[in-house]
Order: sequence, then structure tokens, then C-alpha cells
Amino acid sequence: MAKIVDFEDHCWKDVISEADMKLSFYERCARETFVGPSPALICIDLYNSAYRGGPLPPSEIQSEGPNSCGIYSHRAIEPTKKLIASARRAGIPIFFCTQDTRPHNRPPGAVSTRTKKSAGSRPDDYDIYHEFTPQDGDVVIYKQRASVFQGTPIVSHLSLLGVRSLIVCGESTSGCVRASVVDAYSTGFHVSVVEECTYDRVELSHKVNLFDLHHKYVDVMHVEEVVGHLDNIAKLKAAAE
Repeated sequence: MAKIVDFEDHCWKDVISEADMKLSFYERCARETFVGPSPALICIDLYNSAYRGGPLPPSEIQSEGPNSCGIYSHRAIEPTKKLIASARRAGIPIFFCTQDTRPHNRPPGAVSTRTKKSAGSRPDDYDIYHEFTPQDGDVVIYKQRASVFQGTPIVSHLSLLGVRSLIVCGESTSGCVRASVVDAYSTGFHVSVVEECTYDRVELSHKVNLFDLHHKYVDVMHVEEVVGHLDNIAKLKAAAE
């Protein structure tokens, strides 16, 4: 749990002015942040195309990875592996989501965003990246829209498992992450977004969207805070056995 004094101790401090953060609206949002009860981990769009071209600025790898987040996706790999490992130790449900690419799966126009399909697309673009291969017991949700909550069975799955809170990682902060966590909040879940495990193609967009989400809908938390909470869950479960 992060104290109120640490509420703004996040990556947006270098792009949001002090005057803006002192606006009454944002000051009234200050609160203690935490991982809620009975959590599940939701990994959003950790698929191959986000990592194409390697750990370089996205502007430099457009020919190889037109949809890649480049350096931003690659620097999130180790924190995300650490987060997933802690979720496995704690025994909480783990969900992955990716695009539904089956033929005849939707009418024309039913798309995640208004971007045109990339000329450099590959058949395995939406397979989960090899660093995060789902394991037995994990659930993979195939979605057609930006939000994993739109037109998928995820709410019924979460209800069946008794989940009340969500821990979220993945990409992109301004797109599918944002759409999913706003829907999750609106559905009644407490949502914690892990700062070091989310990313976008443009760093400014990542920071501004985290700032906005943190003040309105979710608790943005650092990976060490979340891992610490999950490790405590693991210890309590071990002690009860």
C-alpha cells in the first residue's frame, strides 16, 4: 500500500506541471493506493507484434515492426516476468488476452482501433510473446475490440473464480489497457495498473494516460509494491497449509 504522500511518485512527474497537479480536481484524487481483495492478473496484448524489431525506438524499426513498441516493450519484459512469477507463487488467476484472428469472426468494421491493417503483418503477430507463454490453468481471452471486457466471457470467468480486484499489465497504455481498465472500473472491480509493466509506442502518451487513469479510475502502482503484496499472499497460503 502506498501512502497519500507518495500518490504522485510516478513517471508522469516530468511531463505534468506542478501547477496542473495542484488543481483542485487532482488534489482531491489523492488517496492510499493498494491491491484489492481476491485479485486476478490481467495481461493485455503481450503479443509478438509489440516486440518486433528489438529494443530500439519505435521510429527506427517501422519497416520490421510497424506496430512495435520497441524499447518500451522490451524494457518491460523483466518487470512483467517478475510480476507474473509472483502471481503464480500467490496462486491467483492469470488471464492473457489477444486479438481474435479466426476467419469469419466478425462483420466489417468491428475492429479495435481505426488504424488500417499494416502491410507488414505476419500470421503469428497476435501469438503471446515467448517470454510470457501461458501455462496450464491460465486463461487466454480472444477479443475483437480494444477492451477485453467487450463481447468476451471474461466477466463470467472472473465471477466464477470469485475475483473482486484486478492487477493489470500490458499494452498499449493509451489503447487496449486504457479501454480495458475503464471498463473494469465501470464493472465494479478495484483495478491496480503496474507502471513498469505497461507501455506504449510514445512515451508521452504512456505517461499522460497513466496520470489520467490514476486520478480517475485506477491505482497506478510500482511493480515492487505489487510483487510484495502477492508474496505476502503466497506466505499466508503456505502458512495455512
